[in-house]
Amino acid sequence: MKLPSSSDVRRAVESAVSPLGRALNDRRVGAAGSVANFRQLEGPAGLTVTSTSFADGQEIPDRHCGVGMGRGVSPELAWTGVPDSARRLLLIVEDLDFPSTSHTGLHSVAMFEPDGDSGEIVEGALVAGSSRFAFCKDYRGRTGFAPPRPLPGHGTHHYAFHLYALDTPVTPPEGSALSALLPLVEGHVVASGHLVGTKTS
Repeated sequence: MKLPSSSDVRRAVESAVSPLGRALNDRRVGAAGSVANFRQLEGPAGLTVTSTSFADGQEIPDRHCGVGMGRGVSPELAWTGVPDSARRLLLIVEDLDFPSTSHTGLHSVAMFEPDGDSGEIVEGALVAGSSRFAFCKDYRGRTGFAPPRPLPGHGTHHYAFHLYALDTPVTPPEGSALSALLPLVEGHVVASGHLVGTKTS
C-alpha cells in the first residue's frame, strides 16, 4: 500500500482545520495590540532592520515556517544605526494576527550584546541554549524561535520583528516572562526599528 506523501498529509490536515481558522477569522488584535505600543518600549526610532530572507512587507519563505510548511529555521536579520550608548539589544518577534482578542503571539524574545553600529543574526541562530542570547518565554512557554505557522483558514498573518537598543546592561533570567522584563527596560530605549513579514495558510 502506498503511504501518503508529506504534501498529502499537509493538505488533509489543513482541510480538517480550515473551518476552525475561518470561524476565528475576526479574532485577532492586529497592530493595535503590538508590543510596539507598550509604554515600556517607547523611544526614538533610528534602527534600520533588514533581512536577506524577505523584504519588509513581503512573504516569509517556507523554510522559516513551522510544521507542515517548512523546517522552522530562523531568518537572517541585520541592522544599522545602533547608538554608542547601547548596552543591550532586545529582539521581539510577534504574530500580530494571533487568534486572540487580547494579545499577539510572541514567537521570540531575545536579549544580547550589541557589536558596534551594525550587526547581524545569521540564519538559524535563534535557538534555545545559544550562548549569545538570553531568551524570555514565547507564546508556548518555551525559549528560542517559534517559527511562523498561521492557523489554516485564518488568512494572512503579519509577523513583526522589533529591535530595541537599550542603554542598560540588564539581562533577564533565562526563561522569564516578557512581563518581568518590561519594567527593567522602561525609559532605557535609545533606538528602535521594525521589519514585518507575512504568511498565509
